[in-house]
Amino acid sequence: MHFPTRRDAPYVRGETALLLVDMQRIWCEPGLDPSHPEADANSYYFSRLRSTVIPNQVRLLTAARAAGIEVIHTLIEALTPDGRDRSPDHKLSDILVPKGMPEGRVIPELTPLDTEIILPKTSSGVFNSTNIDYVLRNLGIRYLIIAGVLTDQCIDMAMRDGADKGYFCTVPEDACTTYSEARHKAALAAFGGYGWVTDTTAALKHIAAVEA
Repeated sequence: MHFPTRRDAPYVRGETALLLVDMQRIWCEPGLDPSHPEADANSYYFSRLRSTVIPNQVRLLTAARAAGIEVIHTLIEALTPDGRDRSPDHKLSDILVPKGMPEGRVIPELTPLDTEIILPKTSSGVFNSTNIDYVLRNLGIRYLIIAGVLTDQCIDMAMRDGADKGYFCTVPEDACTTYSEARHKAALAAFGGYGWVTDTTAALKHIAAVEA
């Protein structure tokens, strides 16, 4: 097996996956979560989602599907209607998306295909509360393209944990966001050493090379 010698190494056919993190209606549509810290539709968070993040994720998703790259969606969603299976942190933080809740579905722009994997989780770190590592290894994946919300929480943990598990991680920074520009930039600076922090255009060039 070829071992990459740099973090921005070319993706490999059959070994690459796009991971879309928590792109759910409840977090991406203003007003659906009454406890959401960003209730204003014109806030930095929602404005960046509409103008930059969602359009770039659509570009990544379209390219990944065309290239035959695996697509995995994570959702914050309990396994039970009352959320008794949630992590202690989610209980203390009053984060509850009951199983099957319509507002917990992936936003329409990124609707998963029947062939795409959906993993519910009840923690910030997808590697901590799902069997994603088992699934990725079964699929033969080594390269992860990670996009979603929030940059300084679930994306941060996916990047760090993925790197520690031996995956070569890419985060297109303009396909992610959090509640302020300062928090977004601080997160990128903090976890940048764990993988390739780039932009959507550069990631698309890598995906196109896989397609070719």
